[in-house]
Amino acid sequence: MAEIEELSPASGPVSTRPPEDEIDDDEDEDLDETLMERLWGLTEMFPDTVRTAAEMSALCSVSLAKKFYSFSRSALWVGTTSFMILVLPVVFETERLQLEQQQLQQQRQILLGPNTGMSGGMPGMMPPAPGKM
Repeated sequence: MAEIEELSPASGPVSTRPPEDEIDDDEDEDLDETLMERLWGLTEMFPDTVRTAAEMSALCSVSLAKKFYSFSRSALWVGTTSFMILVLPVVFETERLQLEQQQLQQQRQILLGPNTGMSGGMPGMMPPAPGKM
């Protein structure tokens, strides 16, 4: 507890401030505003032109993001469907031709022996003539 001093009227004016440990923190408890109220209060320190410019730039940014998202979805759809229609049939056809060639080579190898399936023929022999096959 703080010490009590005896004062006389002759000593002059006296400050009546209580000691630091007895000061209540009532000032902080009285402010019951939300974060949105504080942010709205901060907008009042800017002029109207700055606030409207910030609002318009935010609205334009949101609108631009929405349009870009819509365009990217459409472009992705067009790209994937075009790929499926134009490229995949070619890929499937080349795969089918490779499979047919592989099967023919296996049939030749089974019918004529293991060394005839190779393109060079038997080692040490001359390759076959181009027209006599």
